Amino acid sequence: MFLGILLIPPVALKMASTGYRFVRYYTSNPRYRRKGAPPATLRLIAPIVMASTVVVFASGVALLLVGPASRGQLLLIHRASFIVWIAVTAIHVLGHLPDLPRAMKTRHEIQPELDDGYGDGHAGRVLSLSGALVTGVVLAILYIPQFTPWLNAHH
Repeated sequence: MFLGILLIPPVALKMASTGYRFVRYYTSNPRYRRKGAPPATLRLIAPIVMASTVVVFASGVALLLVGPASRGQLLLIHRASFIVWIAVTAIHVLGHLPDLPRAMKTRHEIQPELDDGYGDGHAGRVLSLSGALVTGVVLAILYIPQFTPWLNAHH
């Protein structure tokens, strides 16, 4: 439960940044078009990844708030969405593995001629991710009292 709550802000950040890149690519921004579209398989499963991510986290938070006495159908939705999410996310991650070495380099290491004076955004990414992780930890700590009914329900 703690980990699930902790992950909400970083996952929301990832979904927002991916959505931003999606919009920039499909509105024909040259910087995003130059990189090209992801492979067709990844584009086809992307809506399933996004939808299952939202459902697994939303149903998890709902379960946490309603407590174990009211879990019924909601627990089934949460478990089913998690199974879908883990399967499509695994395919998604495996699909991006070949790009990992290139992704670990800065844009200037790959194409120094593209230096536009704006930098590669590394500091902003580190700050955003750090902020999302800290927010997640704070939220998870604040929600610890909500864990008690679930921990006692199994005894």
